[in-house]
Order: sequence, then C-alpha cells, then structure tokens
Amino acid sequence: MNPSTSSGNLGHRFEELFEFSLALDAPSVEMVYRIRHDVYCRELGWEAVRDDGLEMDEYDRHSVHCLLRKRGSGDLVGCSRLVLARPEQPSFPLPFELSCRDVIHRDQVDPAQMPRHDVGEVSRLAVMSEFRQRQGESDKPVSVGEQDFESRGGQPRFPFIPMSLYLGAAAAARHLNVENVFVLTEPRLASHFARLGFDIRPVGGEIEHRGIRVPSLLSSSKVVSNLRPLIKPLYAVIDKLVNSSFEAHPEALERLRPSSR
Repeated sequence: MNPSTSSGNLGHRFEELFEFSLALDAPSVEMVYRIRHDVYCRELGWEAVRDDGLEMDEYDRHSVHCLLRKRGSGDLVGCSRLVLARPEQPSFPLPFELSCRDVIHRDQVDPAQMPRHDVGEVSRLAVMSEFRQRQGESDKPVSVGEQDFESRGGQPRFPFIPMSLYLGAAAAARHLNVENVFVLTEPRLASHFARLGFDIRPVGGEIEHRGIRVPSLLSSSKVVSNLRPLIKPLYAVIDKLVNSSFEAHPEALERLRPSSR
C-alpha cells in the first residue's frame, strides 16, 4: 500500500464511487433479485433461468437485502442478504443449517441451541461480472488500498466489493440486534477477511456447495473492534448508510427486528 495513502480515504472514495443501501422497498428488492438472476442463473447456471428475470427463494420474505450500485449511472454492482429466523416458525432452519447439518462442530457452537432471535445468516452474495476481479487474479489475496480504485488495462478492479457487502449485512445484523451471524464461504475468502481483522471464525468442516465451502461465524457487535485501521472507515460509511436506510423506513426496522419471545 502506498504509505502516503490515508486510511480515511477508503470510506470517502467508496462513497464517491458507489451507492450502498438496504433494499427496503419493492423497487430496490427487485434490483437485488435481478442481480442474483444475472449472476446465479444466466452467468453461473446455479439456478434455472426465469422468464421474469428475478431470482428469489423462500428465505427472501424474512431477509434484509443489501444493494450496491455505481454512483452516477446507477448501474447494478452487487447484493447480499441477511436471512433471519422466521417470525411464525423460529425453529425453521437457516440455509446453512441444512447444507452443513453433518459438518457443524456442535461441541463448539450449535445454532439449533441458540435463541433464534439472535441468529442470522449472510447468503446470496452476488457481484456483477464487470466488477469482479479480472481473470487470473482469483487466487490472489483480498487487498484494499487506493490502487484498488484504479483501472488496470482498461478494466476497473474493486476486490473489496465482497467485503463491503459482508460488512453491510453485519451492520444490518447489529441494528437488528442479531448477534450471531453465520456465513457459508470459501475457506480462502474467510481467511483473507480474517487477516483484514474481520471477526470471522470457522465452525464446521468443508462441504461441496458450488465449490468448497465452510460454515463460519461472526459476532455483529465485534465486527468493528478488530478491523485494520484501513478498513474501519469503510465500515463506518456502510454503518451510517445502513442506519440511514432504516431511518427512511422505520416500519421495516420494526418488521424485521426478530422478537425475543
């Protein structure tokens, strides 16, 4: 990293280039579904292509979605979601509880024994192809710095976008008082995030789920405490925008906040 680069520039530069918000109204949620359809259905073939161009599932009705767009043009960049316990059926398993049923280290942590209002899962993270790392860079560590905003060979490189979407989901969890947030991710990506101070630790063995994945756990209240100084301004900006989203839609905060009853 250029030693002259100020850590505060990362958050400011992020705001200059991107618009981050929670998708708390119907038009925004539709944008999320369109990103997912473009990535999961048309590009990767992980889900069936749908006539309406929207990828959604049964977990979306009790999830809060993060939406990232390019500032100025409004181009869709990426999305993620935080799946919450079902209000009408709290014991209903989260997606990872089904796919990782046999590999969770229950002697360390057992999500089935946790208060269900205190458990969530980050999933359906998708980034449009033009904003992902260039071919040949997929095996490189996640790095964050001013150079990540530069164009290389005519192709912009924003490898920190997945982190911003994870941070957005974690910030949403904190605002919703959901402490224990699980994520099913590539071991390499989780390891890179941990090196950047992201409070994430594996809680189970590997599974095959569109590649090798491992279940991990983060505490939403501890996300910011160990982040490297370079990353904290990015989290501060995203947390501010999450708060603004909820302030603009107070009914959503009330609807989404899990009950402890």
